[in-house]
Amino acid sequence: MTENEISNKIIGLAIEIHKKLGPGLLESAYKECLFYKINKSGLFVEKEKAMPLIFEDVKLDCGYRVDLLVEKKLIIEIKSVESLNTVHLAQTLTYLRLGNYKLGLLINFNEILLKNGIRRVANNL
Repeated sequence: MTENEISNKIIGLAIEIHKKLGPGLLESAYKECLFYKINKSGLFVEKEKAMPLIFEDVKLDCGYRVDLLVEKKLIIEIKSVESLNTVHLAQTLTYLRLGNYKLGLLINFNEILLKNGIRRVANNL
């Protein structure tokens, strides 16, 4: 599957979760539910995937972790905040660059309509 095909499937699963649970829960609850649904769908998913930081000749294990990594291709960053801002987009883009991934989804579950909380973030490799 391509990154776009995976992202379309993930968006559908996220909307399904949001319809059942609604906004207002903690980020960790949405992360666990989405992890479960992705696993159940047959896609390979890793939770809290470590992202080492390589700076010049030094590899730093700084504790950066991607919320979910699907099929070793798509990063998912989950938020439950009043509104997404530029630092959330920058964080997702930084993870894409550090891992050399093409596409990420930044999903804010704290929206009345989830479609208003979904941002596709592309890494121009």
